[in-house]
Amino acid sequence: MPELPEVEVVKNGLQEILKHQPTLEKVELTRKDLREPMPARALKKLEGEKLLSVERRAKYLLLWTPQGAMISHLGMTGTWRVAPKGEERDHDHIYLHFSGGLRLAYRDPRRFGVFDFTKEPSTHAKFKDLGPEPLSEEFTGAELWNRLRNKQVSLKVAIMDQKIVVGVGNIYASEALYAAGIRPTTVAKKLTREKADLLVLEIKKILTLSIEKGGSSISDFAQASGESGYFQNTFKVYDRAGDKCVACSAKIKSQVLGGRNTFWCSICQK
Repeated sequence: MPELPEVEVVKNGLQEILKHQPTLEKVELTRKDLREPMPARALKKLEGEKLLSVERRAKYLLLWTPQGAMISHLGMTGTWRVAPKGEERDHDHIYLHFSGGLRLAYRDPRRFGVFDFTKEPSTHAKFKDLGPEPLSEEFTGAELWNRLRNKQVSLKVAIMDQKIVVGVGNIYASEALYAAGIRPTTVAKKLTREKADLLVLEIKKILTLSIEKGGSSISDFAQASGESGYFQNTFKVYDRAGDKCVACSAKIKSQVLGGRNTFWCSICQK
């Protein structure tokens, strides 16, 4: 599933494609729903409006018009691409037609994505309980420590909780905990203030590096340009169970935490 860096990379690609603020001429839905029904009537009302900007909140894309924003979540297999007439593909579920002949296609073979509309994201059900952005100034060691003080779950599960901090998915939680030298099974409320500072620093560094490398292309992820990302070539622990740790040569361990496979080094992460 695309995580924050992948969604940020897609956002940057769409920003470049839409930087001249084209007019949205037609919203074409080839089916009524993805993971949830799509609000066809509300989306049709955007036809004739300019596409002002593309933003990201957590793992959601916001395509802004003067009337409000189209919300796109990529689910597990969703991608956006430029798709001129004649370049349709199986599982294209949305086409956005713009002035100048530009057409964007949303393709999602597994249909776990979301396409919705909101006039005000802060009041939308999917946004109102979200925690801080991990790359923002608001997300500090003190902030994380305060949010974890009463959490009995494992630290890995806690930092993947979107109410505590958004966008730190399975890959980046494992990698950040390794970089900070913290075992993922640590009870969240036992994280020290000093270690909270270090973990926040590593989360920011790893997310930033992944964005610079175009994200992690595992499964079906691709940028809006169609290119793959390359951060997966730098994984230290994720998906490396049984391989040698790059620092100490101990075998990388794995365990399911919160329903997700987790990877760590028992020597480097005390």
